[in-house]
Amino acid sequence: MAVDGMGGDYAPQAIVEGSVLAAQELNVEIVLVGDEARLEREIDRLQAHKLPISICHASEVVYMHEAPGMALRKKRFSSIRVATELVRSGGAEAVVSAGNTGAAMAAATMIFRPIKGIDRPAIATLLPTQKGLAIMLDGGANVDCKAPQLFQFGIMGHVFAKSVFRKPSPAVGLLAIGEEASKGNDVTKEAFLLLKQSHLNFVGNVEGKHFFRGMADVVVCDGFIGNVALKMCEGFGEMFTQSLKNSLRRTPWRRLSALLVRPAFKEIRELLDPAEYGGMPLIGINGTCIIAHGNSTPKAVKNAIQMAKRIAEEQVTERIQEDLERNDMLDAEGQGSKLWRQIRNHMSFRSEREFEEDTTEPHDDPSSSRLSM
Repeated sequence: MAVDGMGGDYAPQAIVEGSVLAAQELNVEIVLVGDEARLEREIDRLQAHKLPISICHASEVVYMHEAPGMALRKKRFSSIRVATELVRSGGAEAVVSAGNTGAAMAAATMIFRPIKGIDRPAIATLLPTQKGLAIMLDGGANVDCKAPQLFQFGIMGHVFAKSVFRKPSPAVGLLAIGEEASKGNDVTKEAFLLLKQSHLNFVGNVEGKHFFRGMADVVVCDGFIGNVALKMCEGFGEMFTQSLKNSLRRTPWRRLSALLVRPAFKEIRELLDPAEYGGMPLIGINGTCIIAHGNSTPKAVKNAIQMAKRIAEEQVTERIQEDLERNDMLDAEGQGSKLWRQIRNHMSFRSEREFEEDTTEPHDDPSSSRLSM
């Protein structure tokens, strides 16, 4: 696993500590990418020289405030770019970064390139529900989407849930303003038809109020809606937690009752803790990239590496291509099928150049949400 040793609010200390935990517990080899001297000092501090951890020097860092595309062009030896190049050259199987989200996305997209048949990679965000975990695509990578792109998100989420989370027939839903097929804007209505005609286990539209009931294993939406939903969940979670604490502190009897239910509170806190899930995979590229939270703790870094390991082992990229062929979106040579080209032309997709220009703009970090896993 190639780990961006300089990315994150607490780098390199937390990154190296998490990598050490991963090397100890997950049977993986780690390549830390970044300032060799600083990373070596952390290895010395943790006395981890006997672990399967090596260092690849990178002299530059893309900081959180920098515009991703500009920084990547100017800083060709940045830790995130070097780590991503290491995967492309075969020196590692996956890249993990808790640094600048836009830079990690741009580097992975430009260096790995999208899977044939996929127009836009998407961020898969894990959220807890009453029935377990739900995967929401997109969590913020694409603010404007066409119906076929939402359809692609459904396929990618289906493969991700089936391969990584062992769900035999993941239920795929479309986030909309009503359960009826007629509800929503033109894009969601067109996406509804495409999803309904596919081989996916499409359960129809899912309203926001039904999301956390676990009505779908995969919920499809564009990145604008997805990121807004994540931030609203974050705000509600903080408000609810603080209000509950204030209420339980008002009387001695309430404080006593709080002690009695402390184990239950601990379980809920762990359920909502992003460190339990590590980071968010960028799905739809010819490689494995995990975008971890900027404030990742060592535990979060370890779990992000574990997620990268599972995705690489399950060959999610290859499985997505198989599903694209199954839905007549690719022909035998791996090119867009006649049917899919007709759909794309009808929907007036923007050019690949416009997409690359989009990835050079600053992105609001979707991984900052406490509820985004």
